[in-house]
Amino acid sequence: MTTPAYEIKTIPGKPTTLVELLHDSAAKRDRQDAFKYKHEGVWKTCSYGEMLKRARQIALGLHSLGVRKGDRVAILSENRIEWIAADLGILCLGAANVPLYSTLTEKQVAYIVNDCGATVAFVSTEAQLKKLLAVQTELPLLKKVVVFDGYDPTAIKEQEKLMSLANLEEIGKALEREQPQLFEQANKAIKPQDLATLIYTSGTTGEPKGVILTHWNIVSDVLYTAETFEGTWNSDEEQALSFLPFSHVFERVVLYFYIHKGIPICLAESIDAVANNLLEIRPTLMTSVPRMFEKIMAKITEQGMTAGFPKANIVRWAVDVGRKWARLTHTKKAVPFLLSLQYKLAQKLFFQKIRDKVGGRIRFFLSGGAPLAEDIAYFFLAAGIPILQGYGLSETSAVVSANTPTANRVGSVGKPIKNVEVKIAEDGEILTRGTHVFQGYFNKPQETAAAFDGDWFKTGDIGHLDEDGFLYITDRKKELLKTSGGKYLAPQPIESKLKSSIYIAQAMLVGDNRKFPSALIVPNWEAFCNYAKSRGITGSREELCKNEQLRAMMLKEVQTLTSDLAKYEQIKKIALIPQEFSIENGQLTPTMKLKRRVIEQHYKELIDEMYQETGG
Repeated sequence: MTTPAYEIKTIPGKPTTLVELLHDSAAKRDRQDAFKYKHEGVWKTCSYGEMLKRARQIALGLHSLGVRKGDRVAILSENRIEWIAADLGILCLGAANVPLYSTLTEKQVAYIVNDCGATVAFVSTEAQLKKLLAVQTELPLLKKVVVFDGYDPTAIKEQEKLMSLANLEEIGKALEREQPQLFEQANKAIKPQDLATLIYTSGTTGEPKGVILTHWNIVSDVLYTAETFEGTWNSDEEQALSFLPFSHVFERVVLYFYIHKGIPICLAESIDAVANNLLEIRPTLMTSVPRMFEKIMAKITEQGMTAGFPKANIVRWAVDVGRKWARLTHTKKAVPFLLSLQYKLAQKLFFQKIRDKVGGRIRFFLSGGAPLAEDIAYFFLAAGIPILQGYGLSETSAVVSANTPTANRVGSVGKPIKNVEVKIAEDGEILTRGTHVFQGYFNKPQETAAAFDGDWFKTGDIGHLDEDGFLYITDRKKELLKTSGGKYLAPQPIESKLKSSIYIAQAMLVGDNRKFPSALIVPNWEAFCNYAKSRGITGSREELCKNEQLRAMMLKEVQTLTSDLAKYEQIKKIALIPQEFSIENGQLTPTMKLKRRVIEQHYKELIDEMYQETGG
């Protein structure tokens, strides 16, 4: 299971395991503000040395519970300082962390805990604990549950299975006094090829699969990403705000990257608190997914455009001027003198306010997880905040390619990072190989074999490389739609175009085996309702979605946004949906990807109605 498919060639003087990476940072730069988090409304700090101390105690505490090298330990928790401590403690013992999204259902939690064979699980709160307890009869291997926050013993049965994190750390301290060399011995026994984590795929189709990643898989990706971004970072000045779940490979590897570079990590209180935390922390960089940028842009522009004359006209004008200026500047084309003057005015009237709303110090955003619409990229470029889009999967230890401040091409996901090979198969699928590629799917040899073409990993994404080596993603191979006329459609780029509208929050293209494409649209309710009120239209969300005048407005908006597409790609019909696609209703994965089959089945009658009149 842990035998790598590649020859390990370590980099002289650099860490080879995640444990060495932590020790390296603690030895080189034990900064007091390495980690920042809010506790009872007050920002607290934790140094690398303090974190290493907690990791030692947790590792030894787990050893006392019988956990040994190679064993799997689950973490069911939201992002918090204890998540990081537990993760590093697991790794320092030589065990493997199996992160679970806090949004998973009881059934999903049971499947993963059983599949990975976890004997111990960390949980954040009583709410998460109850998920495990509800399915405990299905978890014969799970012997102990460690709870971060306090819980009410009188309300919980099976007390012998439970303990607090504080109790575990006390047990670790006691063992350290008895066997002071045990922690160092455990650290030294960890090899680059050893299992570090099992990350379970979101499962848009079928059941989740455990992606086997070794220490060297992740560390090599961190080191080569650092080399790719060489000269970008000034660790003494940087400060990062983190809000994406550590359960996802993107933010997890970013966490290790920050530790490696000595960049302070500030943990956002929650997704809803990000706007306030940006103003409090005033970070210089932040990772995100396109959905967050879509929301920021929609919120800012919608606020201005509903403020009445003349502010609404100023916002429209400024956004238009800014995007024109950004597109010309980014593509190194001459900016007309008048446009240059207009842009300077737009900066003062509008774009400076955007920079202020994100803290005023952001140098760039890092984006991954899904395609970023060009309109959004140019909007933020006009505000002086580049969004550097990258690409990767759980199976590639996160980063395959990335744009950098000195090599950023809007629309692409950048060039492959150092030591990563990429090629395009005959059918357009992106293939990659290198030390970043995973070791297979846990206990699934057939799925593992199907994921490779020789030693090349088949990403499942369709794309191309341009003449300068920048990689472009078209869509997921399995998500391509084929019209009844035989034309293939890539949904994601079209959906990204639609979501650039202030009136559209979410969109999903449909039309497989139909004459033409249609779209399910979830309105941006604040902007949509304001528009309806301005036309004297009121009612419930369901009533507004059925209003012919509003549907006609939205169809016109959709057709305007997609007017530059090929005729067979242009959307002929839409249906407005009152309820958002969400993780809770099972229509989004934990990584915010559309579960297309689930959504299509749920709205089958509505979709059929769109094609009835035309016989499509």
